[in-house]
Amino acid sequence: MRGLFKIAFTGFVLFSPVALAEDCGLVTIAEMPWDTAGTMAQIDAIILGKGYGCRTDLIYGNSVPTFESMIDRGMPDIAPEIWQNAYRSELQAALKDGSVVVAGHILKDGAIEGFWIPTFLAKEHNLKTLDDVLAHPELFPGAEDKTKGAFFQCPPGWDCQITSDNLLRAWHYREKGFVEVPTGSPAGLTGSLAKAMEERQGWFGYNWAPTASMARYDLTRIDFDVPFNKEEWDTCTTVPNCPDPKKNAFEKQAVYTIVTGAFAKRPGPVMGYLKLRGWDTKTAEDLLEWMDQNEADHEDGAYYFLQNYEHVWSQWVSPEVVEKVKAAL
Repeated sequence: MRGLFKIAFTGFVLFSPVALAEDCGLVTIAEMPWDTAGTMAQIDAIILGKGYGCRTDLIYGNSVPTFESMIDRGMPDIAPEIWQNAYRSELQAALKDGSVVVAGHILKDGAIEGFWIPTFLAKEHNLKTLDDVLAHPELFPGAEDKTKGAFFQCPPGWDCQITSDNLLRAWHYREKGFVEVPTGSPAGLTGSLAKAMEERQGWFGYNWAPTASMARYDLTRIDFDVPFNKEEWDTCTTVPNCPDPKKNAFEKQAVYTIVTGAFAKRPGPVMGYLKLRGWDTKTAEDLLEWMDQNEADHEDGAYYFLQNYEHVWSQWVSPEVVEKVKAAL
């Protein structure tokens, strides 16, 4: 850590105000647990604090409670990374009534998610579709019951846990000899994949890009062999414990930075900054791979990014702000 005062029981990170604080005020930012979102939250806090003089609080929270808190309580002010498909109907409703506003696109070239297996296994056994994979539970160890195939589930509290469970049930995965294996956290999910790849074993689970593991390992995204159905997605695929899920598929999606409606109306520099702020998948994965190799946390990753990717973030701010941020690093 770099001298930033953390209040452990609240999850806040408090930055001291500087010259322009009266123009910017207090800004609360969600620091979500996956690395792209968490690191960007730290980057935002540094740039807004050191470059614009804002007072910034980082509030730790997963995607679902963060989104719900923004709607119900009007805080935090900013959620750096919200995936469109995770809240398609809820997001549209909140945008329509003004509860939240899209401030920018954090991932400029969009994001992908899905079910993945090691490419070597896909080639050896000609596994292309979800039906192909589910026909071979013996290839995917990891379940407590050794007679079952393992699907490594999305971390708890994430919207992808809901969608993954509904999609698996639409394919009757239990009847085909599979069980869901809880991973507990993003680190648990990544660890399960790393172990399997190091031991050259089968692995079947949810994953998304950009991540360090997607940059490091050769994985194949499984084809669901059905088109994306927006109506089914909105009314069932994303609904917890949907009673009768139908087959559906993931699609490449926009990834937004959203702010509360009240914050969007506040004067100051933040909305203009967020409109320009964002990166592409290659930049994000390069940073995440460095973080993984160096066991760096979100704050470390933010400082490394600001010190080594000036050509990216200098496009988000004025030359004056660039110099203020550089002087503070």
